[in-house]
Amino acid sequence: MPDPATDRPISASSDPVTGPSVLAAPELMLKRESFEKLAASLTTLPGSVAKNAHTAAVILAGGSGERFGVPGGKQMLTIKGKPVLTWSAEAFDAVSDVGLIVVVCPEERMEEYCRKAIDAFPFVTEVVMAPAGDLRQESSFNGLARVPENFEFVAIHDGARPLVTPELIGHTLASLRASLDADGAVVGYPAIDTLKIVSGSSILGTPDRSSFWTVQTPQVFSRETLLEAHRVALTEGFVGTDDSSLVERVGGKVLLVPGPRDNIKITVPEDRILVEAGLDLRLGQRK
Repeated sequence: MPDPATDRPISASSDPVTGPSVLAAPELMLKRESFEKLAASLTTLPGSVAKNAHTAAVILAGGSGERFGVPGGKQMLTIKGKPVLTWSAEAFDAVSDVGLIVVVCPEERMEEYCRKAIDAFPFVTEVVMAPAGDLRQESSFNGLARVPENFEFVAIHDGARPLVTPELIGHTLASLRASLDADGAVVGYPAIDTLKIVSGSSILGTPDRSSFWTVQTPQVFSRETLLEAHRVALTEGFVGTDDSSLVERVGGKVLLVPGPRDNIKITVPEDRILVEAGLDLRLGQRK
């Protein structure tokens, strides 16, 4: 496999994290000019919808935010003047091939989410709501059910990842469409920490981390393939950790698309500091 940062092959013994090409992180996975595009500012993004858009976005915003410790959930937390959910949705609104945005949130809070995070901002893309389930997988399926058959692709995204960019979304979509046999494409980056296999409190081994990647969203799939994968999982009582695991389970081929590590998911209070810093950087770049 070639090293995306250098276009040179990675040998079997080369660790993609400690190797020379990755010491200038986070550009380890992309050429500098590509990374700079993916890190472009989200501020004042103009909405855009193509006449024959092929993709629908399902944004999962059903989490309770218990670990974050904010009443009402982290998706509605205001950062730099906008709810976290709004930052996430705006990135998809700026991708012309996205013709529909489905926001999945607690059913009893749909009106609040729509009023505060969507209607208060100039979205161009149609936005509809879907009820969240008890599990992430249920929420994803409920959102998928709101996507009409005329959309060929579905992009699943965590509403608590506000640093996603239109360029990263478009790059992931293009990667899937360029493949003749892939059913999906997910964003991720190589594991940067040493990994341990444990049993209880005992370490059983240290695997070679060169084979491990941390996976994020967006995750883009053929709508029909993802829908079938969800149906099979529902029938067989299988619960996966993400949508990709469902597609993989039914034999689908999923590509891994290298992306910047700052595309973090807000989970604990200290994550807010990182997100604010990322947005400050982008705001500065727009001046």
